[in-house]
Amino acid sequence: MLKAVGVSFDVRRMLVLAEVARRGSITAASIALSYTPSAVSQQISRLEAEAGQPLIERHPRGVTLTEAGRTLAGHAARIDRQLRAARRSLDDIAGLHSGTLHFGTFPTIAASLLPRVVRAFRTRHPQVELVVHSDRNTGLMDMLESREIELSLMWDYPWRRLDETNLDVIHLLDDHTCLVVATSHPLAARHSAGFEELAEENWIVRADHPVAELLTRSCRAAGFEPKIAYRAHDYQEAQAMAAVGLGITLAPRFALAGLRDDVTTIDLGPAAPVRRILLTRLRDNPPTPSAKAIAELFIETAGTLRS
Repeated sequence: MLKAVGVSFDVRRMLVLAEVARRGSITAASIALSYTPSAVSQQISRLEAEAGQPLIERHPRGVTLTEAGRTLAGHAARIDRQLRAARRSLDDIAGLHSGTLHFGTFPTIAASLLPRVVRAFRTRHPQVELVVHSDRNTGLMDMLESREIELSLMWDYPWRRLDETNLDVIHLLDDHTCLVVATSHPLAARHSAGFEELAEENWIVRADHPVAELLTRSCRAAGFEPKIAYRAHDYQEAQAMAAVGLGITLAPRFALAGLRDDVTTIDLGPAAPVRRILLTRLRDNPPTPSAKAIAELFIETAGTLRS
């Protein structure tokens, strides 16, 4: 029970509210929590009594939170992360996670650098279980803060550097951007090309993805706006559309571990955007022996890829 002057909230009810906010309905929240819908409704009603004002508005297709509900749900989400972090810290003290290493990655590096490291780690330390979580930077950062993972691969570009305030960061290597075109494209025989040559091209871009910003920035720096012909949802889809001549596309080198036979890559020279591949952990979370061992392997493997 949280208490302040004249105010008290049941933390468990706050967490129920947070689940309703995440799921968008009482029924979905009840399934996630293994409660009955009526039990969830009762918890919300009691929390509204504690708050002294309505927290949700019920509709035929779900619920929406009032301003007070959104505010309290935000506090509840932070409490939930802190409780999960506390539980993991206690588990570490009790030795419940000995022999298991939880770490994070992101999809494109999981298809290139990561398998080499996992193979080497399992050969050297077969007694340690590896549990890998794949997400974007924001999700990985949340998992680091909640101690759900101990360390994580992440990335950044020069125009949006990772906030290293609370992190220990190892710069493993640079991942250069290249141009991907169909083997029948006029540029396919070229070793390199500059963005200034690409003003009349149609482009295939990842929808809702950092590479879309990379494309816009690069084209604008060369003096033109990109003409978007297709918005893909992954790099394989982008390759497929490039292969049939719908347009050309950009991709980091490490995103092209599975390059199609009917496309080819072209170097973009000094103007090629570069993302840093980083190994990160929270500064206030000292590494376990297994985390130290895998960090050494990441550094070792990255060195072989740079050479």
